[in-house]
Amino acid sequence: MATIRKLRGRWQAQVRRRGMKPRAKSFDSKADAEKWARELETQVDRFGMAPDTKILETTTLGQLLARYQLEVSPTKRGFTQESQRIDVLRRHDLSHRTLIGLAQQDIVSFRDERLRAVAPSTALRELAILSHTIEVAIRDWGMPLAKNVVKLVRRPVVRNERSRRLAGDEEQRLLDGCDAGKIVFLKTIVILAIETGMRRGEILGLEWNDISHNRRVISLSMTKNGTSREVPLSPRAFQALSDWRELADANESAVFPMQPGALEQAWRRLLTRTGIKNLRFHDLRHEAVSRLFERGLNVIEVSSISGHKELRMLKRYTHLSVDDLVSRLGEASPVAAHA
Repeated sequence: MATIRKLRGRWQAQVRRRGMKPRAKSFDSKADAEKWARELETQVDRFGMAPDTKILETTTLGQLLARYQLEVSPTKRGFTQESQRIDVLRRHDLSHRTLIGLAQQDIVSFRDERLRAVAPSTALRELAILSHTIEVAIRDWGMPLAKNVVKLVRRPVVRNERSRRLAGDEEQRLLDGCDAGKIVFLKTIVILAIETGMRRGEILGLEWNDISHNRRVISLSMTKNGTSREVPLSPRAFQALSDWRELADANESAVFPMQPGALEQAWRRLLTRTGIKNLRFHDLRHEAVSRLFERGLNVIEVSSISGHKELRMLKRYTHLSVDDLVSRLGEASPVAAHA
């Protein structure tokens, strides 16, 4: 057991264990002294020895984030967005906390403060970055932390499920609106999204070499969830790509030379031209996944096309047409027919 005592106006914690040199440290409060002693004893029990915690006393969370931003983030497909979030985290007061002083309550206070300023989904993403940064520091960088304090904190509840699907003549209005716009390949992008369920980043990241015309398949080497997959093309999607190929610059490797921000602006202008309300580009992925189920594909087949790893997530994106389900159930059951 650790010894906690008041010495010359400060609280001193001392940890003695057989086979190790006694360790002592002074704090302004008794609670901080007890916390340090508990964590050190936990590390001794875990590693069989008392790790050198001096590096934790001199390293700040901001320094960890800077290293993560330099070494880990560039390996991810969403590097740009994550890097921007890390910049926000590094400007926050939390980043000045040393690792030895970083406590669960610090993360709770950060979470609650951010929830007053941003949407729950944004706060959740920021907490995920903090958690993974600390996890990498423990597993790969040798930081002698006893635990990942971010994992001990309750995450914000995000309720952003959408059931928006294309209704009536909205699909045709979108396509006609594309024809009336200045971006010649926007119609191809919309068709590809509706037919394949590919994400915006996957579509904009396509290169002509990713498309096998003989097999009628798109090969995605890196996706949002970090794995590769092949996406089969429907005749409609394949024809749209083939038509665009005839018009595209032969020296351009990218299928759609456009940045995400430009597509977002083009999408808003398209909705204005067509008078369609409350439709996000990502809703086309909902539409595509739902149509795949309505065509009779099973969960495994749909997930292999859409790239969903969890059935829970796939269910969120799937909103089947009730009228279609009624027709597939048939007009009457055999029992009802003989009643």
